[in-house]
Amino acid sequence: MEREIISELKQALIDRFGEHRVLDAPFFEGVPLLVLDLELKSPVTVIVTNGLSDYKMPVPEKWEGREYNELYFCLPSYWEWEDLNNPNTNWVFEWIQRLCKYVVENETWFGHGHTMPCGKEMKPLSNTMKQNHFFLSDPMLLVDELAPVKVDGKTINFLAIIPIFKDEMDYKQHKSTFKFVQKMDNAGTTEKLDDFRSSVLKRRWLKRR
Repeated sequence: MEREIISELKQALIDRFGEHRVLDAPFFEGVPLLVLDLELKSPVTVIVTNGLSDYKMPVPEKWEGREYNELYFCLPSYWEWEDLNNPNTNWVFEWIQRLCKYVVENETWFGHGHTMPCGKEMKPLSNTMKQNHFFLSDPMLLVDELAPVKVDGKTINFLAIIPIFKDEMDYKQHKSTFKFVQKMDNAGTTEKLDDFRSSVLKRRWLKRR
């Protein structure tokens, strides 16, 4: 029986969490994915890329030291993500690959605060996840668990993919990433996906526009 070849990133995460909490995700074309089963106050499952950091992002000078990144989705415990035929949950696999492909093929970079629409038509992600934009963020809920790791002389950072509503996108663009993150924090919103969450904005701001 051949011995499994474990990537250095996977080994670093095994060292951090334990072998039983770090699994290979079902195979999809593109960047390999890992599944992290993490026990917090409420358990979460993390789908994280395992190889995007092979690509050195051409970051601006102010972001020097953040050239190597992996992307992740943080899934709630009530999601049955293993059902790969469920359109209410399987979109995370499609979108994490699409974002990886975009950044590499366009030789560009991702960092904290970046936003993008969910496709040209900006349709809701699913019947239960009505958001139609993504916001990339440094870890919030998982700030300790997904602190940067050093692998093969590189510091690898983790960026959360957070679905957001159109009004949240507009607020972030008009007011700044810092103020939007403050709104999220005040509302108790993190990178953990939530089919039931509403916009973090108060109607007062919307009426002023």
